[in-house]
Amino acid sequence: MVKVRKVPQRMCVGCQEMKPKKELIRIVRTPEETIELDPTGKKNGRGAYICPNPECLKKAVKAKRLEKAFQQKIDPEVLNQLSERLVSQ
Repeated sequence: MVKVRKVPQRMCVGCQEMKPKKELIRIVRTPEETIELDPTGKKNGRGAYICPNPECLKKAVKAKRLEKAFQQKIDPEVLNQLSERLVSQ
C-alpha cells in the first residue's frame, strides 16, 4: 500500500486562504531586520506567505497584516520592491 504524503498548507496573508506551500511565495524578515522575498523558502528568519498575485499584496498592506506578521513597521520603499518582484515572477 502506498502511503499518501501530506501536503504542507500555509495561509496567504493577503487573501487569508489556506493553499499548498509550493503555490505561495515566502517573504522573510531576516535576523538583520531586513524584509525580502525568499524564492527558495529556506532563508533564516520569520516568514510570511503570500500568493503570487499583486492584489493579495495590496490587501495585506492595506490591512497591515505584513506588519503584524513581522512585528515591525515596513518601509514603503521595501513594499515597492516586493511588489515589483512579485510582478516580475
